[in-house]
Amino acid sequence: MARSGGGGLLRLLAHLSPSARGTRPRRAPPALYSTAVTSAKVEVNGVHLHYQQTGDGNHVVLLLPGMLGSGQTDFGPQLKSMNKQLFTLVAWDPRGYGKSIPPDRDFPPDFFERDAKDAIDLMQALKFKKFSLLGWSDGGITALIAAAKYPDLIHKMVVWGANSSITEEDVNLYNGIRDISKWSEKARKPMEEMYGREYLSKTCAAWVDGICQFIYQPNGSICQSVLPHIKCPTLILHGEKDPLVPRAHPEYLHKHIIGSQLRFVPEGKHNLHLRFAEEFNKAVEKFLL
Repeated sequence: MARSGGGGLLRLLAHLSPSARGTRPRRAPPALYSTAVTSAKVEVNGVHLHYQQTGDGNHVVLLLPGMLGSGQTDFGPQLKSMNKQLFTLVAWDPRGYGKSIPPDRDFPPDFFERDAKDAIDLMQALKFKKFSLLGWSDGGITALIAAAKYPDLIHKMVVWGANSSITEEDVNLYNGIRDISKWSEKARKPMEEMYGREYLSKTCAAWVDGICQFIYQPNGSICQSVLPHIKCPTLILHGEKDPLVPRAHPEYLHKHIIGSQLRFVPEGKHNLHLRFAEEFNKAVEKFLL
């Protein structure tokens, strides 16, 4: 199992995609590719799903946000700064999140499978035949399920802050964030601006109940059984200081996803793609290429 050294994500660059190491794509004149971020909705499975899209690259990438997340709240640095000549980026808002309201968000036992189907069907509606996945936290779980169930559609996958099961320790961690008044202002403010305090509070509590229901499954499984069916090249990133996802979870993913890579980020927390955005973007681009 490879482990990055004290330089954090900068050290990842030495490990990923040796063929790309030391090379830099030539930048096209600005007129030849789009850097604008467009925003639209499309009807999928009976709901109107919101998405943002940017770039003109041949490699299409779907960005899957975390709990209560949206493209706007979760992937600003990626939409802004990932290479628009090489990639076409699509960041979606799952039903009940972001601007994909209505409906209000709910958490039936199959909500991750529902999100995975919505995500895949959205990309099909947008006429993207094959694409890669970048999944953070809950979006990582959704990505794992999508990659396992629709292997012919997925090129590569990167997940971070994701888990395929929950433990009693996890249940305690989740209940610790149930009360949004205890969140830091930095974490709470963009969510309150997106949802309003009442919807945020209600939906956060519902999410805690929704995720904790998996503790009653055998081994607390969310999606353990599908991991061996993942065929695409997979990179698992994990922040060593992640307060929500203990390292046993990425280690389990690495063990059960054939051929996957696992990289630890010593100073990374749960939002390592935001805290170390520039290094994260470069490392992910090298892996995807």
